[in-house]
Amino acid sequence: MSMMSMTPMTARTNVMPRPVPRLARAGAPVSRAARRVAGLALGGVTGVAELGFLCVAAGLFAVLAVWPAGRRAARWFAAAGTARLVALERARLAAWFDHDTRAWSGHGTGGRSVRSGYGYLALRVTFGTFASYLTFAGLFVGLLFLFGGVGELLSGASSPVPLRYPGVRLTVDSGPVGTAYGLVLLGLSALWGAATVAAERRLATHFAGPGEREAMRRRIAELTATRSGIVRAVDDERRRIERDLHDGVQQRGVALGMLLGRARHGTDPAAVAALVDQAYAESRRLLDELRSVAWRVYPAALDELGLRAALAGVAERAGVPVTVRYGLAERPVSEVETAVYFVAREAIANAAKHAKARGVLVVLSEDEHAVTVRISDDGRGGADPSGGGLSGLERRVLALDGAFEVDSPPGGPTRITATLPRGGSEHPEPSCG
Repeated sequence: MSMMSMTPMTARTNVMPRPVPRLARAGAPVSRAARRVAGLALGGVTGVAELGFLCVAAGLFAVLAVWPAGRRAARWFAAAGTARLVALERARLAAWFDHDTRAWSGHGTGGRSVRSGYGYLALRVTFGTFASYLTFAGLFVGLLFLFGGVGELLSGASSPVPLRYPGVRLTVDSGPVGTAYGLVLLGLSALWGAATVAAERRLATHFAGPGEREAMRRRIAELTATRSGIVRAVDDERRRIERDLHDGVQQRGVALGMLLGRARHGTDPAAVAALVDQAYAESRRLLDELRSVAWRVYPAALDELGLRAALAGVAERAGVPVTVRYGLAERPVSEVETAVYFVAREAIANAAKHAKARGVLVVLSEDEHAVTVRISDDGRGGADPSGGGLSGLERRVLALDGAFEVDSPPGGPTRITATLPRGGSEHPEPSCG
């Protein structure tokens, strides 16, 4: 199985929306906050464009509604414009808010999906634009207060400011007051911005996501595709086992039989003893080959000792330094545990064999919804996601309603991420000593 390709390739495959954590994306909380701010700013711009579109569409309906051909033209314009603007909003939400509502099916000229698009755009214009304006107005005024107050504190030019409340009168310097007002306004604006992002995501999911019938249709298509993929994966695995048995075990068995046959018909005691010694050595190699094939099919340690011990065995056999960071509190269900094991094992094997890596890092983490395994190496990159090995892993993960991602630019590094639903917990992770 080859991970290498002459062209850079990045593959991301996800299934229907569900509450799983976002896959590995570069950026600390500060960069995520910057993306949210940029998304809100862009939302204000798109809100103005959507307001203009709605006004034009309403005007066209008012002017052309009296003619049948005019009504058809106005409906076509409204449906096409709505579909494009909703698609633009979906792209903004996915790029800046990490929220994907999947393909919106409102490209027709009528029906519930188009009316839903009208409603979505109207609410976006009413709420989204206004909320974005309040967020940035609060940030701007808060920064003015903050910089003004800090500037007065540093320059020592603060002036007395009377503060009057019911029953209380205070006189304080303007520097601390401006700084405090600035910090409070920035904090409130940040909270308002976070609430706006959450509301925009919920709004898009309700209006711009697929309807119940569409979601059911896609789910059926997805299950059909993953079932077919599993059948192909099983067939590929059988062919691989047959190759292992034919090229390794069978050849050693033939060699062992020939050595024993020669020893059986030999007449020179010394030559016979030498042949028996060779046959003994060949039988040891045959047993090692059988153990290796059995381990590649399914490791007994995975059932007996758990995922941590099985991955430790993979790390010992890898041929390159492998660091495993195990962050699972409980043992996953059997099918998830097996999928995580095979993803990690194949990725480690490919990193050592094809990528010429000097080190591999395996990180397992979990939350309330999913188990995630990330494998990264410092090899030469260029992994082909459509290759037999990685595509087989992808089919295995998708069959469990998971998400699979390969990021391997030329020159490296290669990062493989698989996220699978938890599916409950069977039993605690056994101690490895």
